[in-house]
Amino acid sequence: LRQLAQRREERLLDQRIVEVGELERVLHAGGRPDRIIFSGVGKQRHEMQRALAAGIKCFNVESLSELLRLNEVAAEFGATAPVSLRVNPDVDAATHPYIATGLNNNKFGIPFDSAVDVYQQARALPHIRITGIDCHIGSQITGSTPHIDAIKRILDLVDKLESLGFSLQHIDVGGGLGIRYRDESPLTPEQLIANICSTVTDPDKQVIVEPGRSIVGNAGVLLTRVEYLKENGGKNFAVVDAAMNDLLRPALYDAWQNILPVTEHAGATPRRYDVVGPVCESGDFLGLERELSVREGDLLAICSAGAYGFSMSSNYNSRPRPAEIMVEADRMVEIRRRESIQDLLAGESLLTTG
Repeated sequence: LRQLAQRREERLLDQRIVEVGELERVLHAGGRPDRIIFSGVGKQRHEMQRALAAGIKCFNVESLSELLRLNEVAAEFGATAPVSLRVNPDVDAATHPYIATGLNNNKFGIPFDSAVDVYQQARALPHIRITGIDCHIGSQITGSTPHIDAIKRILDLVDKLESLGFSLQHIDVGGGLGIRYRDESPLTPEQLIANICSTVTDPDKQVIVEPGRSIVGNAGVLLTRVEYLKENGGKNFAVVDAAMNDLLRPALYDAWQNILPVTEHAGATPRRYDVVGPVCESGDFLGLERELSVREGDLLAICSAGAYGFSMSSNYNSRPRPAEIMVEADRMVEIRRRESIQDLLAGESLLTTG
């Protein structure tokens, strides 16, 4: 039983990138290229070349056009590209439409009904080596049914492919495991893995899982200071120094993230505030209708900012991004310094007249 448990753990990996910049970050951090899987619908030639040179584990190919281009690039490089096809199982992830990726009307993947034909075309290409199959149906998934429905459809396709002589070494079941922002009840990682292992029963198949947000989402907070408290037409606003450029999820997805005062004022009567930023957009808010006891100058913690926080931030309105601080036990380390206006201007040039 101990050996079986160890073997099941060895089947589970997580390495997905969608841009060459992410590849360079993984390598810079000491990650192993042979555990990197390159997904994404718009891979460019130079990205394919860099990934081949690095020796990544696999390309998740998302269209026939991409497959043909990858074969050309690999030929020019004198290499054979390891490939799995990202198959769209047409399963509803029951999540926000912007982060649902497994339906027929999404831009991702190869249609389920076309997958066998594309696999057969891939097998005929001289610089393509088929290694597996992939699916990913979305993000912030809180129920067990979508994952299992998608995996069952993929396993039916695996049976069909192997009856045609294909030998698949791995099944990438994607990720999307949700976190608790408010009152959600997502599966734990252990529950998700148990469900996957009870569905994928072939001991010779490596199973790849991508925990993503569930690892880092609730590991991060955004600290922001209340600059002003104001009232307009009976509505209360807490104007803070963070904005939609720092944390885009509330404006982009209408996402709810908990907002807590760093210092509580005992006995103070809470009021209902819209927590808004200084950017010149009415959509610049971090939370609406929040019960808070706050004063000007107070710090607020925007919770669950570890996923899609800094990674989606920008310099909109020429706003430098904040520092990133890693807290480990009683130690605080600045892992990314605060940007300055000079940083924003460093890559710009004035147009001069002749």
